[in-house]
Amino acid sequence: MEGIDWDDAFANAPYIEGAEAYPAAWAAAAAQFRAQARARLDLHYQHHARARYDLFLPAGTPRGLVVFVHGGYWLRFGKSDWSHLAAGPVAQGWAVALPSYTLAPEARISEITAQIASAITAASADVAGPIHLAGHSAGGHLVTRMICAPSPLPPEVLARLGHVLSISGLHDLRPLLATQLGATLRLSPDEAARESAALHAPEPGIAVTAWVGAHERPEFLRQSALLREAWARKGAQARLVVEPGWHHFNVIAGLAEGDSMMTRALLQQGA
Repeated sequence: MEGIDWDDAFANAPYIEGAEAYPAAWAAAAAQFRAQARARLDLHYQHHARARYDLFLPAGTPRGLVVFVHGGYWLRFGKSDWSHLAAGPVAQGWAVALPSYTLAPEARISEITAQIASAITAASADVAGPIHLAGHSAGGHLVTRMICAPSPLPPEVLARLGHVLSISGLHDLRPLLATQLGATLRLSPDEAARESAALHAPEPGIAVTAWVGAHERPEFLRQSALLREAWARKGAQARLVVEPGWHHFNVIAGLAEGDSMMTRALLQQGA
């Protein structure tokens, strides 16, 4: 893959019309949802200031737990930017936990992976039943890392996982070594390989969906297809969904709707 401009390959905003308006719109939608939701906010899962999660609850006993992990290239955003994405699963009777994590470059990607395992473990003690994971972009990387064998999750938590949904996820980090982002992340060749879910065998018995917008950058389309193929070859129940008409910044919108195709897919026990 010589001659590829990898910085451009991973750049989303220059190819999305009105990209600069999305962060403020996400934050506004998140604040509006938090204002009316049944929630327990700023729950600690470790001692670091960012090691907190919000838990959004349905009206009755939860049917299970969804954990949504945000993206931002491991560098940006926090749980409060994405609260509205809990709305879809909550409407279907599920509790939803949204963790923040220590951002790079303060934390290496491998350290963030360990933090997310701690966050899921803490949230699992709050809600009984099955656990489904979803993540967007870098968050898609983090949730698929939870089921790379051997999983960083405790066996009793891993046994409850029913479905992992990686939305526009990054599953092969090695190309980042050729980018300015890779230097900012302090990414080494060894860590890039260890943190690439597509290079690992998945834990057995857990359905996986790689979901990507049809209008996304070619590299994000490749990353999703790569995970599905690599893990299907290793025996996983894995599928690829390429959603027509959507790009990297709006493909996640379905999680805010209880009857969307994305929310229904996430809550299925199998892919």
